[in-house]
Amino acid sequence: MSHAKKPAPPREPEEERGGYKLPALRVYSEIATSLSSDADLEQLLERFLQTMIRLAGATAGAVRVVSSDGQHMRLVGAIGLPQEVIDREYLVPIGCGVCGRAAQHFAIQRGEAAGNCHEVTLLDYFGEGCKNVIAVPLRHKGKTMGVYNLFMPCDRSIPEEVALLFLSISEHLGMALENARLTRENLRITLMDERQMLAAEIHDSLAQTLAYMKMRLAMLREAVREGDELSTERYLGEVDDALESAYSGLRELLTQFRQKMDPRGLLPALEDLMHNFCNRTGIKVDFINRAPDVNLTPDQEVQVFHIVQEALNNISKHSAAQHVSLTIEFIGDRYALTVTDDGIGLKTQGSNGPSMHLGMSIMKERAQRLGGEVIVESRPGQGTRVHLEFPAPRPRRVGAR
Repeated sequence: MSHAKKPAPPREPEEERGGYKLPALRVYSEIATSLSSDADLEQLLERFLQTMIRLAGATAGAVRVVSSDGQHMRLVGAIGLPQEVIDREYLVPIGCGVCGRAAQHFAIQRGEAAGNCHEVTLLDYFGEGCKNVIAVPLRHKGKTMGVYNLFMPCDRSIPEEVALLFLSISEHLGMALENARLTRENLRITLMDERQMLAAEIHDSLAQTLAYMKMRLAMLREAVREGDELSTERYLGEVDDALESAYSGLRELLTQFRQKMDPRGLLPALEDLMHNFCNRTGIKVDFINRAPDVNLTPDQEVQVFHIVQEALNNISKHSAAQHVSLTIEFIGDRYALTVTDDGIGLKTQGSNGPSMHLGMSIMKERAQRLGGEVIVESRPGQGTRVHLEFPAPRPRRVGAR
């Protein structure tokens, strides 16, 4: 059986070894650089644990963060501790001993090694090599995020300037922990929103087409029962068109979610959309932006993007156009987007089945979510104009409380 390696001989703080000099500026600079560049927050916490051990003259140290249940602290980094101790101390109650006092009062706490923890494994390991334990809390805006433990070889407090530096470090790292928590929370919200968006897309396209097919199948069944050959032939054609529309809609839906809207925002996304449309269809395109500032919420941007996308899909399938233009304007307190083409117009497109009418319905539903409306105008042989208008978000009052 392997035996744990005993800790190194006790060290004295740096000030006892020929003039303690606190490298505060260098540590602050390291904090700022690390918080802006480090992706692994737990590695960052362990790296600063090493700095704190060195400045305090500690024998060993550990850093813990509050667990997801809010009732425990989880060990995320340790220096100078054997693996068997780390395993036993991996999860401890949040109110345990000196760590609990530090977390509760947001102040550096110091206590004798004996009796500090709910386990005595650390005492078994250190023996006389640890005289007291120092706990440095990690908090942000009154919320406990974690704690640093420093195991001291001598029965004394750390210098005041070191304590101040430790509190400053803990504030910055506490903020980093809170930011990491918010990032995870936002990621979960984003994933939920994407799932809801996918469900809405399926409802708006595929589900409606399948509902249409179900109604036509009922009519087809009745026509077959009555021996009405003319109606049977017509309903068969409509079901066939609807099936093709459902299959096409599913492919488009998969394409939409594989090629998401440009994260830079609506304008770059629309530019890419028009460029890709031109490359795919060979139809000449113009993109005219007359709005000085397009300032929409992410959900509004998605709705506008998909309305324009649906309009372009209808053009590519049904219009036989040679030229398409997209214009964005800001009129009064409303945004206006207009997609025009020089194709054959709507009234000569009756043989195209339900797919185009379904697309129009989807655009109108999306416009309603924006609090606006879509108006479709067309004359045979003179192209089609799809005009979207919706109210601009109200600007936030500067200085409002």
